[in-house]
Amino acid sequence: MYLNAALLAVFALLFALVSGRIERSRLSGPIVFVLGGVLLGPISGRLALPLTLDDLRVLAEATLALVLFCDAANADRARIRQSGFLPRRLLLVGLPLTALLGFVAALGLLPGLAVVEAALVAAILAPTDAALGRPVVTNPAVPAEIREGLNVESGLNDGICVPLVILLLEVAVETEVAGSPIRHIMGTVVEEIGIGLLVGGALTLAATGLVHRAAAAGWIGASWRGLPAVALAVACFALAQEAGGSGFIACFVGGLVFGARLPHEHHVLLKGAESAGEAMALLTWVVFGAVVVWSVADFVTPAVVAYAVLSLTLVRMLPVALALAGTALPRTDRLFIGWFGPRGLASIVFGVLVLDAELPGSDTIGAVVVVTVVLSVLAHGVTANPLVRALAPGWRARASGG
Repeated sequence: MYLNAALLAVFALLFALVSGRIERSRLSGPIVFVLGGVLLGPISGRLALPLTLDDLRVLAEATLALVLFCDAANADRARIRQSGFLPRRLLLVGLPLTALLGFVAALGLLPGLAVVEAALVAAILAPTDAALGRPVVTNPAVPAEIREGLNVESGLNDGICVPLVILLLEVAVETEVAGSPIRHIMGTVVEEIGIGLLVGGALTLAATGLVHRAAAAGWIGASWRGLPAVALAVACFALAQEAGGSGFIACFVGGLVFGARLPHEHHVLLKGAESAGEAMALLTWVVFGAVVVWSVADFVTPAVVAYAVLSLTLVRMLPVALALAGTALPRTDRLFIGWFGPRGLASIVFGVLVLDAELPGSDTIGAVVVVTVVLSVLAHGVTANPLVRALAPGWRARASGG
């Protein structure tokens, strides 16, 4: 235990010392973390983490909850209102088409899977990852409407996919449904999304009033300023999950309310949550590399790799192109938005849920999810900064009216 802790601490220390340099390079934090986990774990055997899939799910959920809350709180709400067409089209048109095309591709490339298992693969890999997308959504060189559009999309699409994954799992394990199946489906969707919206909005609305009064009165100690946002993000997620809703939607909505209600204080109050999210992301990706990646090696086939490549390209980019057809966005911007649909924490969480169900095709599903996430970490991490630099002159020229 102590050796594991020491290795993780030293790894975190070394990364922190060069983090700024890495962010400006072709690498990214998740690339370094996953590769570090692989090198320390299965290759060298130095890092031995006795973690279960459930432990990884809890860690990934907590990390994603903090990331969603912080990203939403830092979002430019005025810009979202001005260019709201982009996230609406990506979520209402692009997301369903992505799931549908992913399902068709799974039926064609992964014939060993049952129909419902192919649908599960598509649903698991449809949502994008806010954490892996941060190099783009936080880069001021990227137009604000694209940054905020991708941020809102990644903040809400995982929560929207939760009821779909749950319903497909129920079908896969042949869970009996009382009453009308259509009513059950609609009820599940309404509960997951509605409860998430209600819990995230109401809880944060009440909490920010208390935080504002306490901060104005000088009651919050300097060393405790970072705790309210962390506690609130965890509370939003946990209460929504306990009530039967989507904790991810609750965190994103809570973050939006937090930023809107505390427009002058939220940057200071979020520092603790942002630091905690970064540290937990490091740990999640290291664990993913050390424990998960090697465990699916025996089930990786050419068909699995082909599906992963398609999932990150055609299955994502074609629906986005169709969703944005007829808009004023230039073709290069549409391609850019279509490409930056990274898969990560949400897919890991959904994948663990499916693996726990022990379906006949669980090994193949696990391999597809892991290979897709690893390729996404590498491909999106390596291309983020170069693509932004390549497109930045055109964006600046448009912004200046040139």
